[in-house]
Amino acid sequence: MPTSKIIYLGELRTQATHSQSGTEIITDAPTDNHGKGEAFSPTDLAATSLGSCAITVMGIAARRDEIDFAGSEIEVTKVMSAELPRRIVKIEVNFTMQTPEELNEEVKQKYIRIAHTCPVALSLHPDVVQVFNFKWHVVQSA
Repeated sequence: MPTSKIIYLGELRTQATHSQSGTEIITDAPTDNHGKGEAFSPTDLAATSLGSCAITVMGIAARRDEIDFAGSEIEVTKVMSAELPRRIVKIEVNFTMQTPEELNEEVKQKYIRIAHTCPVALSLHPDVVQVFNFKWHVVQSA
């Protein structure tokens, strides 16, 4: 079964439908490349996928370890090349991790390693610089 179906809607916009769930994503070309910038661009999605993938695999491991990262946030910054051909040259992923208790340095390093080895991180071209920054915060339970 295909992963998705994409329809070009014209005006540099696409509609992608996830085959399994039916979820739809609209993309637009960015304003710096003749687009309207009214939705994620394809390269925005590529960069965003890195952060989403990293926290997902961290969450899988955390579930096994009975650690809850719910409420953690990630900010992703994509940097495009200044010259042609256009391509992503750097993705910075800033994690603000929420944990129910203080994690020791060894445990934190385990999860940082997991993030760096998520499938998207391992699939990106080696010329794309990946910068992962982590801040760890203990959340007081109510």
